Amino acid sequence: MMERIVVKGNNKLRGTVKISSAKNSVLPIIAASILCHERCVIDDVPNLDDVKVMCSVLDSLGVNINMDINKGIIEVKDGSLKTLEPPYELVKKMRASFLVLGPILSKYGKARISMPGGCNIGSRPIDLHLKGFSLLGADINIGHGYVEAECKKLKGNKIYLDFPSVGATENIMMAAVLAEGETVIENAAEEPEIVDLANFLNRMGANILGAGTDTIRIQGVKELKGTIHQPIPDRIEAGTYMVAAAITRSDLIIENVIVEHIRPIIAKLEECGVKVLDVPGGVRVIGTDNPKPVDIKTLPYPGFPTDVQAQFMAYLCTVEGTSIVTETVFENRFMHVTELKRMGANIKIDGRSAVIEGVKKLTGADVRATDLRAGACLILAGLVADGVTTIGDIQHLDRGYVDIVGKMKSIGAEIERV
Repeated sequence: MMERIVVKGNNKLRGTVKISSAKNSVLPIIAASILCHERCVIDDVPNLDDVKVMCSVLDSLGVNINMDINKGIIEVKDGSLKTLEPPYELVKKMRASFLVLGPILSKYGKARISMPGGCNIGSRPIDLHLKGFSLLGADINIGHGYVEAECKKLKGNKIYLDFPSVGATENIMMAAVLAEGETVIENAAEEPEIVDLANFLNRMGANILGAGTDTIRIQGVKELKGTIHQPIPDRIEAGTYMVAAAITRSDLIIENVIVEHIRPIIAKLEECGVKVLDVPGGVRVIGTDNPKPVDIKTLPYPGFPTDVQAQFMAYLCTVEGTSIVTETVFENRFMHVTELKRMGANIKIDGRSAVIEGVKKLTGADVRATDLRAGACLILAGLVADGVTTIGDIQHLDRGYVDIVGKMKSIGAEIERV
């Protein structure tokens, strides 16, 4: 029997929940540790399946890597590789495995990797990554499900991204740090995780300016040295617990949050009538009994994050009136709608928009987590539904939420993993 999460409804939450480090920061930082021959230490690492997969990818390449899950420390003793091709079994598990391509190519002049896997939320093409590598002077060949890249030495260039892709920005940035001369990435992604990666690389001796803006300048250096780094808190996990407070009409303190990173989520919650107060090191979220409907449009940072869209939709299902959610980042990101409808939600999909008519009450049902954020959305819906909600396919949740059942229980949710 597969594991499931069972949630009893009509929960009120209270107390304090601490946010873990950002998965989407940690993964590229682990990949970047390949770039030097010295010891790198990453502190406060979240205990997540995706992090374990990324460590296994480096291990499979011959990197001397230790992960102490209990202490939350990853130590890369030496980023040297014995092979330049990670195994297909690992890469297909997780899209972020593709982030090793830039560092391997930059350091060794050659790399081969299978096409990436991950959550099934849309095409998420890798063409922007490859365009960047090609402009830095790499020869790219694609065939039989593999990408091969080769160059004598990468050379800096001006690269304009057609879309501010986070993965492409990270991969090109890592490739460019050891390239000859200057690389300029225009229309770069501005996410906080990009800034975190740039900070890590700069601590290793890279020369990167402008991370967090739409133009990043990278002056190539000869080599990088080891460093110690603690990644930023996970703004998506923070957003999930903020919405949990709102949907249950509860009062929660959420610790280890950088408020600047969650401004778009705060703005939308406040528009609903939820109170969000700054407290030392975090925020206090006080739900309202009479929330107002709102319209949301997901956009690249600093817009509303696509990774909180599903969770916010669960909330809007319980808000009287009409709300509209428009998804502009991924074309396949409404898979949770069918599951919410099983719980009595009233949602109509029109192209890239979902029109939500709030209902008085959701009802517990058997549902499945179609992807990582859909899983979180269904837990939130289950917290306020009448009766019991049973969520299947919960392996997705283990990829991106540290002990979500334990954390929810600690703030008063009636939730079990069975």
